[in-house]
Amino acid sequence: MSNGGTDAVAPNAQRLLWAGFMAILAAGVGFAIRGGIFDNWSAAYNFNSTQLGAIGGAGFSGFCFGIIIGGILCDKIGYGKLVATAFLLHVLSAVVTFGASTPENAYFMLYVGMFLFALANGCLEAVANPLIATLFPNNRTHYLNILHASWPAGLILGGILGWILDDRMKVDWKIQLSLYLIPTVLYGVMFLGQSFPKSEASKKGLKLGDMLQDVGILGGLVVCFLLSMFMGDVLKSVFGLPDDTAKYVGYAIGGVLLVGIGMITKFSMGSVLLFVLFVTHALVGAVELGTDGWIQNITGNILSSEQGKILFVFTSALMFALRFCADFIEKKIGVSPIGILLICAILACIGLNLTSRIDAFAGAILALTVYGIGKTFFWPTMLAVASDRFPRTGAIAISIMGGIGMMSAGLLGSPGLGYFKDRYSGESLQEVNAPLFAASKAEKSSKFLVFPDAFGLDGKKLGDAQAKLNKLRDDGDASDVALKKLSDDDRALIQASISGDRKTLVADSCIPATMAAIYLVLLIYFKAIGGYKPVTIESGTSLGTAES
Repeated sequence: MSNGGTDAVAPNAQRLLWAGFMAILAAGVGFAIRGGIFDNWSAAYNFNSTQLGAIGGAGFSGFCFGIIIGGILCDKIGYGKLVATAFLLHVLSAVVTFGASTPENAYFMLYVGMFLFALANGCLEAVANPLIATLFPNNRTHYLNILHASWPAGLILGGILGWILDDRMKVDWKIQLSLYLIPTVLYGVMFLGQSFPKSEASKKGLKLGDMLQDVGILGGLVVCFLLSMFMGDVLKSVFGLPDDTAKYVGYAIGGVLLVGIGMITKFSMGSVLLFVLFVTHALVGAVELGTDGWIQNITGNILSSEQGKILFVFTSALMFALRFCADFIEKKIGVSPIGILLICAILACIGLNLTSRIDAFAGAILALTVYGIGKTFFWPTMLAVASDRFPRTGAIAISIMGGIGMMSAGLLGSPGLGYFKDRYSGESLQEVNAPLFAASKAEKSSKFLVFPDAFGLDGKKLGDAQAKLNKLRDDGDASDVALKKLSDDDRALIQASISGDRKTLVADSCIPATMAAIYLVLLIYFKAIGGYKPVTIESGTSLGTAES
């Protein structure tokens, strides 16, 4: 029986690769459809952008728990049990989400439903990432990029479904979102009855404390800080604790967890390099997934809802195709994984700035092509670097890294972009028409980290104005003509919202700019130690002095 290719170490490697592909595809379908129905939720339940961002953020945050806990347990309880758990959580997520029916219960039901969805996705990646890294140890960058080509594939399918069912057929959002259950059933069938290999660290009999040595206190700081933010958000949003109380209780929980990590690792400081990778992957999650969660809404607002979905599908198709080219770029052109990441960060920064200036569909294609190329290789290549350089961590380091990226997207990327959309839109309207702003601002202020409280635009009023504009566009008017036919107040609301979107994208571009600086430093570092290359447990360099 074929071992699935010369790079594979198991006879069922290809079956497991494509089962993992289908599992992540299910997550992508759900994510894309959710991004396209934000406006439905806003109009139906009168959410502001920050509330929508928090709901979208819950669709990332739960991922962290699933992937980190799953990464720790996967070699102990077996991959099969984690897949079964994820399957049940995906189904439960649909049941809870579809329970949203009124403005009074919608926020809670959608928040919890999205959290369960993310939890299921985390369990699946806790299986898929270390599994593929173990199955293809000599070409991890290539096969992890193939595995994660499933994400844009899911975005394409979800985006097309949203375009047809939402914009064209006006199908209820619950029916649209339920379609992610189809690939859910398929991945369950594909994983059924399969045998799974163990990671290199597990084969060597390393204990949990040994696997966590490279993570140590430094890596734990990144994880526990994000977890403390998440717990504070849950205590505030779900249990109703006052802001300050929830924040400090969250920090206390994070501190206890950090002490626990210290005790397990005998208070190892961990690897500085892995700490840098963790911090950088937090930025990856914020800019890639956080932006993806809003980009349909933003481009659809600047142009039209339908064009926003077309552009989303276009950039996802670009990412899907390019992720099959990682091996060519690395092996044939000779660009190291760190070099690939540096180039991507530069392109992502340029692409976001170009997108902030779009006025027509053709210009949007060009801008989003640059951005799409830039974001393509971030996630899987970062996982490959961590797996290449820290084999002693087994499934744990890349699981923690994935959790950090998703948690950052949920806590920083999605709500952060929502906050800046609210802030910049409100400021824009206040500058041109202060009385209209006073009458049209959201009831609740938007808050984010240490930034000042800001008032966005009332979701229902903006949604009503947008609906009038969309009707004129559907009747055949060009966007600029349709805009002129609106009342002065409706036109001012939409123009303020568009201005806020443009400024938000510029602010967002600061993240890949920071990443580019980090990757440049890493490129210089690896050149100084003789170049980038994978290491093994036997080499003893996983916690060598150069990286510790």
